Amino acid sequence: MQRKKLLINLIFAAVILAAAGLLFGLRAAQQDPEAQLAAQLIYGDSNNSLVFDLDKDATYDIDTGYLTVHIQVQDGAARFIDSPCHDHICEGFGWISAEDQSATCLPARAVLTIVPAE
Repeated sequence: MQRKKLLINLIFAAVILAAAGLLFGLRAAQQDPEAQLAAQLIYGDSNNSLVFDLDKDATYDIDTGYLTVHIQVQDGAARFIDSPCHDHICEGFGWISAEDQSATCLPARAVLTIVPAE
């Protein structure tokens, strides 16, 4: 009886892992490695949005209504720098450059996400 339960659990785990692998493979196949990406900052209570070209190195200072966040774009990646908040967790996310990666500054109510360029 114990062997039968173990076999059923192993088969179930194998099916779940195979499904996860298939979904991961499909997602990777859909992403175009040559696709242009941008950094999108959504901030404030009204969810204002700014989009930054990742091909243009620059530093941006944005007043979110709570704090002024500083975004640096360089070499196809973006990050929060010199955060005025007390915990600096947003700086800890470091550079983000792949689609759907994000960094968040909760005190400033700001989310930086890598999105396909329009």
